[in-house]
Amino acid sequence: MKNTPKHTNRLIDETSPYLLQHAHNPVDWYPWGEEALNLAKELDKPILLSIGYSACHWCHVMERESFENEEIAAIMNKHYINIKVDREERPDLDEIYMSAVQIMTGSGGWPMTVFLTPDRKPFYGGTYFPPDDRYGRPGFPKLLVAVKDAYQNKRADIDEQAEKLVSHINQISNPKSVDDLLLDDKIIEQAFYHYQNRFDSQHGGFGQAPKFPPGMGLILLLRYWKRSGNSRALHIVEFTLEKMARGGMYDQLGGGFHRYSTDEIWLVPHFEKMLYDNSLLTVAYLEAFQATSKPFYREVVEETLDYVLREMYNQQNGGFYSTQDADSEGVEGKFFVWTPGEVEQILGQADAKIFCDFYDVTDHGNFEHQNILWVKTPADLYAKKIKIDQANLVNILNRCKKKLFEIRDKRIKPGLDDKILTSWNGLMIRSMGLAYQILGDLRYLEAAEKSAKFILTELVRKNGHLLRTHRAGKSHLNACLEDYSYFIAGLIELYQASFDPYWLREADRLNQIMISQFWDPQNGGFFFTGKDYPELIVRSKSAYDGATPSGASMAIHVLLRLAILLNQPDLIEKAKTTFSLYDHAMKTAPSGSAQMLCGVDFLIDTPKEIAIIGNPLSEQTQEILKDIHRRFVPNKVVALLNPNTEDRQKIEELIPLLASKTSIDGKTTIYVCQNYACQLPTTDVGDLDKLL
Repeated sequence: MKNTPKHTNRLIDETSPYLLQHAHNPVDWYPWGEEALNLAKELDKPILLSIGYSACHWCHVMERESFENEEIAAIMNKHYINIKVDREERPDLDEIYMSAVQIMTGSGGWPMTVFLTPDRKPFYGGTYFPPDDRYGRPGFPKLLVAVKDAYQNKRADIDEQAEKLVSHINQISNPKSVDDLLLDDKIIEQAFYHYQNRFDSQHGGFGQAPKFPPGMGLILLLRYWKRSGNSRALHIVEFTLEKMARGGMYDQLGGGFHRYSTDEIWLVPHFEKMLYDNSLLTVAYLEAFQATSKPFYREVVEETLDYVLREMYNQQNGGFYSTQDADSEGVEGKFFVWTPGEVEQILGQADAKIFCDFYDVTDHGNFEHQNILWVKTPADLYAKKIKIDQANLVNILNRCKKKLFEIRDKRIKPGLDDKILTSWNGLMIRSMGLAYQILGDLRYLEAAEKSAKFILTELVRKNGHLLRTHRAGKSHLNACLEDYSYFIAGLIELYQASFDPYWLREADRLNQIMISQFWDPQNGGFFFTGKDYPELIVRSKSAYDGATPSGASMAIHVLLRLAILLNQPDLIEKAKTTFSLYDHAMKTAPSGSAQMLCGVDFLIDTPKEIAIIGNPLSEQTQEILKDIHRRFVPNKVVALLNPNTEDRQKIEELIPLLASKTSIDGKTTIYVCQNYACQLPTTDVGDLDKLL
């Protein structure tokens, strides 16, 4: 007979795995919504807002220590209206209240703990609080009582502080545009020097531990290298990509990247795996492969996308899942680590000796007396060191990895957050579309198409507007700017992979909704939330490119591409207006504007407009597309018209770049244009060397 939980709160009716994890806490949790907010006003109680996500290790720790503790829960229930939020479902709330915590404390993170007045205004906050005084932090019960006392006895001070804080958040969240916007290659060069000054020349990456994967920064540096020919920029990119992929932050057996490295050498990660990291890093490794033709980068992409298709993808219906936990069986990293004894038992003595030496598996261990697999010496140098043929070494290692992976797969796996987010799916659809273009694996195109169809079927309201999240058969919550901009970016890449005009029509339709819902007609730029969205204390225009690109940066990405493909020059003006709001941020904090600076690079480069007239399935067309995509030409759009299609007129109306263009002698013909002015068409793939 199943044990009936002692406690059940209102989170039991939610779909988010993170919220459901807290449904049997003794804390009387509410989801964010009218019921909780109205009750706070009615009882004049402060709100305790706790924000986290399912793969967050310290969120689990705080739950075990405090939210499962009956005595602490009793204090929370007596004095507060307690609200739990999944930051992945509600990035709007996370962004506003994280700004508040950063202003109050100088830092931020998760779990986030914020105390609000009944009208939702923050007055005190922090991140993780232990159950008793430690780590230089007050114990959570002591804090709860102190905040309650202050709220009851110093109410006027608290209200004044909350007002000032909201005013400050509003100020920093709504930048003013500059009148003298100048976009040229100097702004990209300034960004390069910023990255160069922070580059860790010994271990790769930027700054000190903890080190986060700088996917967007690396693709910006690749663009600077392409523009300037500065080999130092390429070295920074390559060195960082190689160090990350050889470190413990990369899953050497199963593929895919963990969230970040706790040390400067990329050895010990926080073990959660996020869909967005693996999407963004795939793009960086794909572009590095285009730029250098080095097979190592292609292998990393293939292993990463194999992992995504195997573990983060709904193969039946389409759609990519959100995250995998750091913990399994309550222990961080347990699923991923090894001892020499385990390895020898599985591989036998001879293979184990080579494997353990190559991947640094020792009796002493490199992580809590166990071992994270990582590569200290690249295979070519290691083969010379032990006097063995490199191909033979690679065969031995692959054989060993296959055996160990099969055994590891039988272990208890980390928890999976299987909600499907429109925004993160947009990123992975884009990555899969790009990977198909560059590597030609049909599985990538099929997964991207299936997932896009899922979003357009299951995550769209009757009025055509997007929803944010889907799980357990239920789609809900208003989409934010990032849901639109990321997903439209995915649809554009899907069009350029398949040349099915349906994807471009949907991109155009959603782009019009994005502009009508999020564009600020008075001051320009895009709001984080749409005009039909429930009112929050601040309507922000944040454009920080952090772990993920800002919604505004990706909006620029799609505006600039759709402007060319659909011949809508007004979209370029919107992009320029948006740039003018963030001119100061791009110049003073380029690492927080990396995706936006990629947009600047696209705009000032006069992108290549490639029109192909031919049967998409013909050998000649396929050869031409392969030749285009093997090159690193990031600032381009590609459109294709099959001259024999019955829909020719409709396609030419949708994509004016293709209008009135014909094939030469029935052969697949290439037009390379800039600003809709085309060079002489050619049927010779060899001409692409000078045209591109």
